[in-house]
Amino acid sequence: MNRLARISLLLVAVLALMAANPTGPAWRMKADYVEACSCHLFCPCYFNKHAEHPTCEFNMAVKVKEGYSGKTNLAGAKYWLTGDLGDKWGTDKKGAWVVVSFDPSTTKAQRDALAPMILKTYGLEWSELKVQEAPVEITNFGGDVVEAKLGGGKMAHMKLKREPGMDGKGVVLKNVNYFGAQNNSGFWMYKSMNHSADVMGHQFDYAGRNAFLISIDSYEGTAAPAAMGGAAKKSK
Repeated sequence: MNRLARISLLLVAVLALMAANPTGPAWRMKADYVEACSCHLFCPCYFNKHAEHPTCEFNMAVKVKEGYSGKTNLAGAKYWLTGDLGDKWGTDKKGAWVVVSFDPSTTKAQRDALAPMILKTYGLEWSELKVQEAPVEITNFGGDVVEAKLGGGKMAHMKLKREPGMDGKGVVLKNVNYFGAQNNSGFWMYKSMNHSADVMGHQFDYAGRNAFLISIDSYEGTAAPAAMGGAAKKSK
């Protein structure tokens, strides 16, 4: 059995486990996101039930700063989501398609734990859901120009430039929900210099569109933590 088939079977098993035991173990995840989509800045999906166009094609590169699910430590895990919210996500809770890519360094235990957490955060039923393994790279998080690559940039790529704002220090949108995450640091505004994908039969390529950095805190079955705040911290 090849690696992709094994990972796909893993996700099927996780989904079956969620149906049998919807509560699951207590979990919490603090993660940094690099995100871009096909809408213009700022993506209307966060205020409306429809995207700017019939599609909202996105890339999300994610690194878990700290977290756990049961006894599994999630710190350092990396994954990438590429997909399209489609036109029914806000009315019918149905997304068009999504590909979940786990970095090879992410362990089997971490993948088992993260799969239901990812689905829980977005709360959508996907018409097409695929899973694969591919290297995830994030460069200069919090900097003026941020870059993220999936599969060395051949599968997906984001290169984003910070919106400077009036004082040149950046623009941040606060007090807005990030899907099902209970807390976030605010949306630090960027625009895509390149936002593209060629993965699992899906292709897109955009520039000058919506992008942002955000740090989220999402949890279930555990005490509510203090609210997050502050700027997106530049990675070393």
